[in-house]
Order: sequence, then C-alpha cells, then structure tokens
Amino acid sequence: MGDRAEHIPDSTADAVGKLSEALEYVERARGHLYSFHQLIGHGDLVLGEAVEALRADGQTAAADMLENEMVGRNVINGRWTFQVVEEFDDTYWGPLREAEKQVRTDLTDGVRHLHEARMKEDRRTHGHPDHTEKP
Repeated sequence: MGDRAEHIPDSTADAVGKLSEALEYVERARGHLYSFHQLIGHGDLVLGEAVEALRADGQTAAADMLENEMVGRNVINGRWTFQVVEEFDDTYWGPLREAEKQVRTDLTDGVRHLHEARMKEDRRTHGHPDHTEKP
C-alpha cells in the first residue's frame, strides 16, 4: 500500500472512514439544498411570468393577489433560499468539513480515504493490469 499510513490501526482508519462517509452524505444533502435553492428561485421567476400573463389577460385581481402574496415570498420565516443555504454552510457544513479535516490530520496523518485505500489493497489482484495500486 506504499505511503498509506501503515502505522495507523485499522480500527482508527475505519472510525475516521465513518466520519468521512458522514461528510460525504452531508455534501450530497448540500447539493440537494442548492437544487432546492435553484428550483425555488426559478419557480418564483415563472410565477412572476404567470402574474404578467394574468394581468395581460385582464385578470388583475388574481395577478394582484399572486404578486402581493407569493412573488418574492420568504420560504422560511424571514429567509429566501440563498439565506438558508448560507446559514447551512456557516452553521453546519463548514464546521463539519473543518472537524473532519482536523480528525484526519490528528489520527490518520491527513490521509484521505485511508479505509478505502486499504480495502482496495485487500481486494485488488496483484499483477493484473486493471488492478494497479496507483494510477
């Protein structure tokens, strides 16, 4: 396995691997949060187009109600989606990334995916051209 921190116990590599897996799930959740942000933003723009179309059709009461009640509305009390994303990044995602990096630095010499590297070494067929240790 070359330089992949052989002195670190498997139990530590496994535990830190769990931490990294947790971060990977949070990264995926963050992606969904950004999708939510973009979908809501686009939906609000299309809602504005609907208001304009209703107004052009002479449906001013419906257009006024939608414009006043829904266009530009907060999605959570006091917040648009960009504020939700920023607060998530500052309150949870950023600190988790920092904590994961600190634990990796302290316990695995900063090696990323140590658990997976060891798994690869155990599962690969030595000498096979498609099972090489490194690229």
